[in-house]
Amino acid sequence: MPSFDLRLPTLRRAYRERTLTPRQLIAQLREKAAALNPEFNLFIHLLTDSEIEPFLARLDEPGAASLPLYGIPFAIKDNIDLAGIETTAACPAFAYTPAESATLVAQLIGLGAIPLGKTNLDQFATGLNGTRSPYGKCRNSVHPDYPSGGSSAGSSLAVALGVASFALGTDTAGSGRVPAALNNLVGLKPTRGVLSTAGVVPACRTLDCVTFFTATAAEASELFALTAQADPRDAYSRNNPQWNGASAFGTPRAFRFGVPAQLEFAGCAESPALFAKARALLEAAGGEAVEIDFAPFVEAAQLLYQGPWVAERYSVAGELMTSRPDAVLPVIRDVLEKAPAARAVELFRAQYRLQHLKAVCDAALDPLDFVLTPAYPRPVTLAELARDPIAPNSLLGYYTNFMNLLDYAAVATPTGFMQNGLPWGVTVFGRAFTDQYLLGVAELLQRASGIECVGGNAIEVSQRNAASHDRMRVAVCGAHMQGLPLNRDLVSRRAHLVQKTQTAPAYRLCALPASADGTRRPGLWRSEAQGVRIAVEVWDMPSAEFGSFLATIPSPLALGKVELSDGAWVSGFLCEPYGVESGEDISTLGGWRAWLAERNDA
Repeated sequence: MPSFDLRLPTLRRAYRERTLTPRQLIAQLREKAAALNPEFNLFIHLLTDSEIEPFLARLDEPGAASLPLYGIPFAIKDNIDLAGIETTAACPAFAYTPAESATLVAQLIGLGAIPLGKTNLDQFATGLNGTRSPYGKCRNSVHPDYPSGGSSAGSSLAVALGVASFALGTDTAGSGRVPAALNNLVGLKPTRGVLSTAGVVPACRTLDCVTFFTATAAEASELFALTAQADPRDAYSRNNPQWNGASAFGTPRAFRFGVPAQLEFAGCAESPALFAKARALLEAAGGEAVEIDFAPFVEAAQLLYQGPWVAERYSVAGELMTSRPDAVLPVIRDVLEKAPAARAVELFRAQYRLQHLKAVCDAALDPLDFVLTPAYPRPVTLAELARDPIAPNSLLGYYTNFMNLLDYAAVATPTGFMQNGLPWGVTVFGRAFTDQYLLGVAELLQRASGIECVGGNAIEVSQRNAASHDRMRVAVCGAHMQGLPLNRDLVSRRAHLVQKTQTAPAYRLCALPASADGTRRPGLWRSEAQGVRIAVEVWDMPSAEFGSFLATIPSPLALGKVELSDGAWVSGFLCEPYGVESGEDISTLGGWRAWLAERNDA
């Protein structure tokens, strides 16, 4: 059976060098998928020759080779619409044929990608294991005794088994992250609303996200950057801020990450050491681990199925369950059976509790760049799921169910293997609109772990710019420093002190004349020939607050980039030349505090 390295850079190189054409690749991938399907049940519908021909024919048109995703094969979870192809949500009685593709599918096709088919899933995307489908159970891509994970089971297998470069799944409670971790993949669960869900069969409409499965974090970053757009078709669509664009993807530096003070491994003998190794990799890369109280996150997770939100799932399948109960799998009926009894009063009470928990959890995240958790406490076997289809499935969601309720972004990342060969991974999560930063963390973990990605290929070592997210770092060298008069302008904007350091030896410092209110400010400027090191503080500030902070800075100061002693460049305030001319040069003192101390001594 032919095997290809289907990563985006590799395929582009093959197409560019004309060692492969999209038609040749698709023909062989369809043959491979058909051969694998009887064992893995990954596809509900593999596109026929006539169905796939329009997508291939479009790539024969002049200029098509310049499309960003020219000839890239992808798979679509079968609760996401592809025009003219039946959508089943893994329930034949529910099936319909859409006239229009889901917005995200249409975007990808417009960018040159080729859909291979519709993939298997836990019925109505209700499950985390991949065995709840009338189209067959999905086993793990590596170990036959374990499930693929779900509900995006077939999508994860399409990438893990090497028949698609990437796949679309959905993730309401962990349906993208759990199968990614179980199959040695990166699974991006984006910020709610940043990727359109128009044309997606809802699980919980207010919480649903479309996910990407890829071999590497860099590929997920590219796909996200290409498709994160507001969609008028989707009432829950949100604009992706500029700080979460392609340039935010990079290598995290000098970061603080949370780890749960209460870790749950459900008796697994191997997972604690695997998690400790992942934590150590981040610490070795310059991260500072901070233990956080994880109980509020766990309580929020319990609301998803133990609270009234189960009624939202029932709003999709409930009518069919009532009119044709045998059309819905017994396990799905068991999960949803209490939904009709849910009352509006209970929903409001649960929302009040969730809002309280979100305030607590947001406060825990506020001083952190991200949080690291296991992807799940321990893997569960197919035999366990056969004996009890509910409890083992619930266990898989321990670290995932809270994410969309609390409006966080998350990435599942492979970091190792268990002794039996089963892939093992972690999740990194953070505030909404930090997707690209989290993908940078995921890439760091992939490379630091030293494991191979799908197809036995190494993760390339890449030199990237520093990763960034919804906060920006600002170097201050005077009255804004901790304990000094203007520090209030930082603290009131929820800024945090990151480090006390120095500039590179290329700067001079002057004391500017007093302003109308008597405040003295420094003027920093770069001087390659006569520069020295100047003491500075680096503060971390929400990007949304930076504009108002900038408005408080008077002339002759201006925003620029300041080089620190370790070679990093951060935003900071520099002095225009006319201000330097009127200031008192205090460079030899090495900093503002030293100048203040000298004045006090005098």
